Amino acid sequence: MERAEVLKRVIGILTEAQDIRRAAESGYEDPDGGDAHGGEDGAGDGPAETAGVATMLLNEMLPSISVPADASPQEVATLVAVALGPALHTMVSGFSLAFTSLAIAHDGGRTDVSAIEVLQELALEVEAGVYDQGP
Repeated sequence: MERAEVLKRVIGILTEAQDIRRAAESGYEDPDGGDAHGGEDGAGDGPAETAGVATMLLNEMLPSISVPADASPQEVATLVAVALGPALHTMVSGFSLAFTSLAIAHDGGRTDVSAIEVLQELALEVEAGVYDQGP
């Protein structure tokens, strides 16, 4: 998965989490009988679905790892580190970029934009290729 796609997915996960938190804080209830999570039984956009989005990202990014049956614990650790390292680095970089963007807006006293707007601005920058280069 390309870096820009990972960044977009990270922004999507954080945006959904914001929406879920806002709905939970407002105590929103659907007039059709559902709850703030999009369904009568609590299914929809709840924490499980946000976890589902994150799980989908992990499933798409993380490679499968073949470990020989006779591998030592050290060999297993090395195989896992080599296989997962690049993907985890890219994901952590994406979350770090989003966090830093939100922190800069907060620390700069930006009261004219919401967290969602900061994430939308970041998504537009990603789409424009601003973050295509780098580790």
